[in-house]
Amino acid sequence: MSQAHAIKSVQTCPYQPGADERKSAAAAAGSEARAKKLTNGGIRVESFALTRKILRSGGTRQAGFMADLVMKASGKGSTPVLFQEGEVHQKQRTATARFFAPRVVTSRYRELMNDLSDRLVERLRSRGRADLSDMSLEMAVAVAAQIIGLTDSSLAGMSQRLNSFFTRGVKGTVGPIRARLGRILNNLNLLGFYWLDVKPAIRARKASPKEDVISHLIGQGYSNREILTECMTYSAAGMVTKREYIVMAAWHLFERDALRAEFVATDEAGRIAILEEILRLEPVVGALYRRAQDDLTLEADGETIHIPAGTLIDMDVRAANADPVAAGECPHMLLPERAETKGLQGSMSFGDGNHRCPGATVALQESAIFLDRLFRVPGLRLEKAPDLEWNTLTVGYELRDAIIA
Repeated sequence: MSQAHAIKSVQTCPYQPGADERKSAAAAAGSEARAKKLTNGGIRVESFALTRKILRSGGTRQAGFMADLVMKASGKGSTPVLFQEGEVHQKQRTATARFFAPRVVTSRYRELMNDLSDRLVERLRSRGRADLSDMSLEMAVAVAAQIIGLTDSSLAGMSQRLNSFFTRGVKGTVGPIRARLGRILNNLNLLGFYWLDVKPAIRARKASPKEDVISHLIGQGYSNREILTECMTYSAAGMVTKREYIVMAAWHLFERDALRAEFVATDEAGRIAILEEILRLEPVVGALYRRAQDDLTLEADGETIHIPAGTLIDMDVRAANADPVAAGECPHMLLPERAETKGLQGSMSFGDGNHRCPGATVALQESAIFLDRLFRVPGLRLEKAPDLEWNTLTVGYELRDAIIA
């Protein structure tokens, strides 16, 4: 097949990959590790148009996020929503859409977002300094827990268990003993998450159903094991990735006085436009993987692309988001007004097609509310920039120890 290629930036643009406009581009180790995975006939896609065509084609299945392992573990049970395809997936997405619709997010969760933001900022004021990565995790976990239904256990304890399970930063070569220990600890964290967080929530909702994901799954006859799997999926999407993005967005705002002033001065729609542009440059999930179920023939960028059945497709989200055909000139530059540019097609940071992240509205509104409160604190400063590491599962960044004062 003919490999897709990204159209290069206008040569006169001073902002190229690796410029300060894209902080996570410096994590070269992650990018190099992923490039080595392109074996056995797999292809890498960098074009925005081709990425969108593939995600909307319906002729592929999920191949990322440990898909093969999860599908094997699911056995004869219900396939987790992240790995479902076709009519089954569409029905489940339609059934759960009521938990993520913009109107529902505003009416049901906005007050919670406001209260949490005020509480976290007041704690910062009283203590004088804090780790922003801890603040963002607490914010993300509390909101997602309400939507999922994980509200019958300690939020602090659940945050710690999820953080231990999902954090996969690259810290050098890991030997067999350490790798085995890591698997044991992951299993213990998973068991703790089930017995201390998921099981109490299931028990409470069987007694008194609520408007949340767990109650919906119980109503559909899901087993406890299947509910645990879904809770892990929603937790990763709703808690862990959101935590990273809030810190990344704040990092950009701290280091750009004009952008920060604009963020505070504008309305919520303007703040969300700024956040979307940062997310375009800094996607938390840096790659999407699909495997072709059928032979695919797609038209994109003036080419006819043939993808044989069984091919592993590695879609580079960062490259697609920086494709000038979609993003316009100087695609590596942070320009909040870019979304208003005529013909702009958006970004792939929340995915596309049937598997587009349903929580996009939640993530953007929550981040806008929290960061607006945060940057109104007089004298706020970034005392220590976050440590950046690479997550091999999401092909994205992990930000820790971001000290603000």
